[in-house]
Amino acid sequence: MSEPVPAAEFSRPLELGGAAPIAFRIAAGPVERAALAARFGLVGLDRLEAEGTFARHGGAAWRLDAVLRADVVQTCVVTLEPFAQALAERFAVVYAPAERAGDAAIDLAEDAPEPLPTDGRLDVGEAVAQQLALALDPFPRRPGAALPPAATEAWTGPFAALAPKPGREPGGGAA
Repeated sequence: MSEPVPAAEFSRPLELGGAAPIAFRIAAGPVERAALAARFGLVGLDRLEAEGTFARHGGAAWRLDAVLRADVVQTCVVTLEPFAQALAERFAVVYAPAERAGDAAIDLAEDAPEPLPTDGRLDVGEAVAQQLALALDPFPRRPGAALPPAATEAWTGPFAALAPKPGREPGGGAA
């Protein structure tokens, strides 16, 4: 028996159909932001909103063009203190029927299409959440944060002999 797929924290399904582009503007509520913060290991997610369009793209494919804006709180990897930052990311994703998307995925091309859902509905909220995950710095560093001098001055361990010596050029030459 397979595990049930958890519901998306920020679900905003759009019906795809017709030839006209579909414009959207979405924003996550407090409960959705808290769930997304937990999913992505954030201290906080104070704002998440996106706007954009879906439009036909080469026959049966669709293209999502959007910009997301988020206010996130992450933990600095240097000071271990939380800090806030604003993100603004423009992104585009192409969705194609599964047989076309599957062929392109083997190519590992950067712009390979994602599989188009077979039910004619695309969850733009989940697409925005995935783009937020890609926009987050995996090693967040508060502006101005630096390692303490003691951490960079003391070269110890098996590679200490490779450290530059005072008054000598790296690589062994004299200063």
